[in-house]
Amino acid sequence: MNAAIHYATEAFDTSGPKLMGRHAAGEGFLRAFVRHGGVETLLCYAKTQRDFAHFEKQVASIAGGPRACRFIPYERFDALSGAGCLYHPAPGLHHFAWQRRFLGSKSYSLCGVTHTIATHGIMDAIGEMMLAPLESWDAVICTSRVVKAIIERVQAEWAAYLDEKFGGRTAAALQFPVIPLGVDCDALAPSHAGEKAGTELRQRLGIAKSDVVVLFLGRLSYHAKAHPMPMYLGLEMAAQRTGKRIHLIQAGWFANDAIKNEFVNGAKLLCPSINALFLDGRDAGTRTSAWFAADIFASLSDNIQETFGLAPVEAMAAGLPVVATDWDGYRDTVRDGTDGILIPTFAPPAGAGETLAVRHFMEVDNYDHYIGFASQCTGVDVRAAAEAFTALIGDAPLRKKMGEAGRARARESFDWRVIIAAYQALWDELNSRRTHGAESAPRKPGAPAYPLRDDPFAAFAMYPSRVFGPDFVVSAEPGADEAALERVCSLRMNTYAAAILAPAREMRALLNRIRTEGPIAVLSLTGEKTAEERAILLRSLGWLGKMGLVTIKPPGSVEG
Repeated sequence: MNAAIHYATEAFDTSGPKLMGRHAAGEGFLRAFVRHGGVETLLCYAKTQRDFAHFEKQVASIAGGPRACRFIPYERFDALSGAGCLYHPAPGLHHFAWQRRFLGSKSYSLCGVTHTIATHGIMDAIGEMMLAPLESWDAVICTSRVVKAIIERVQAEWAAYLDEKFGGRTAAALQFPVIPLGVDCDALAPSHAGEKAGTELRQRLGIAKSDVVVLFLGRLSYHAKAHPMPMYLGLEMAAQRTGKRIHLIQAGWFANDAIKNEFVNGAKLLCPSINALFLDGRDAGTRTSAWFAADIFASLSDNIQETFGLAPVEAMAAGLPVVATDWDGYRDTVRDGTDGILIPTFAPPAGAGETLAVRHFMEVDNYDHYIGFASQCTGVDVRAAAEAFTALIGDAPLRKKMGEAGRARARESFDWRVIIAAYQALWDELNSRRTHGAESAPRKPGAPAYPLRDDPFAAFAMYPSRVFGPDFVVSAEPGADEAALERVCSLRMNTYAAAILAPAREMRALLNRIRTEGPIAVLSLTGEKTAEERAILLRSLGWLGKMGLVTIKPPGSVEG
């Protein structure tokens, strides 16, 4: 089963200066789909030819050579009917559902995927799903069970409000399947090159063979990713208990120097026994070396911006035991006591955070402050973290046992081969629902596909003196020949709307016909044309009138 990929360069690229989890997930998906999708032609739905060229280049670099790709421009969204499904690398499908309604809701399926869901934009999108013409053959993939539960809760609260205000029963028809993000297990599997890179990194950093390396890989942000204090305190306690020389590699990037100073100074103050090292995790080579240099992976996330957590799964694929918080999607991936150890977390009860929501809504606090404030009030069990680090640091066989269990689980449940197959099975199911299932709600004749984006000639029909209909009569003005047409077309101010008018050749033919046969009724000109052809002709008649080449008058007002 194929799908057209809604391609925006930024969503599938990890080379930017601000590497986020969604970039890694998007790039990983595209790489995996090219390698494991088994489709003859890759379909790219993009804004510009330039975006498509980037898509072709990225696909070729993945495939090791050119692959068949087809460009579907934004304005030709009708071509998505042939694809059967549009895959959007984010959860907001409402725009695409209204767009599709111009063709008919059964034209193709829509499929999105969640990343963070804490932003105003995504929360609004979750609400819009209740109102948009989304159907049972559409889906938003939830990367974890808890994300699905949160979306369903938000929609239930929104539906309750709508029902109270307007009466009736409000419900979203689309599907919310749970499919995790994937990793390339082969790339993280043991290899001579990987072991060499890891050994060289340890040597360069002055790390002895008997020392223990704990790795954190991800954005280095105390307000938007993971506050480092529980990790620092837990490792310091473990160092005192085990007497081991411990190195903490934090491979990521800082948004600014102020945040960097907090991490560096915080490590010196809170875990003085630990050799805290900071590497640029945006560099692919550094990330690879770090995976193979480490003995333990740690991620004590405490932030509502997190939804799945890709790095712990990558760590499992690399054969590292994981110390992670019992938090959001982490609990779907790391099996406590098998692949690693989950650290309890705790947060205030409902009602304690309404002030945070109001301050964010009123823009007293920006998004960073909103999620940061919530994080500041969310606790991680430091004593449990210390016990987990102590157990793993002091027991190499336990590290190996958990690492091997994690590697097997990653390959079985999270390898991109498995995830792409799950995506395609979902698309196949959506296609079956669309082609064999219930009909969508009919669009009433003459009603706008999207009431808030109506045809301007319908919405503003009261503005002009008159609206010309099929019985109106079109006459050519004196001197309205091809030379006059060419003259008006020489000015850019007269041709900037060419994309929605008849092509130049057809415009000349139309004008010549009016000169030859006129006065002529509009209906005679539209003839047996299709709805779209008729619309183009009517717009072109309006343009010819604007250029002073024809007049359009009511019936009976023109002689002859």
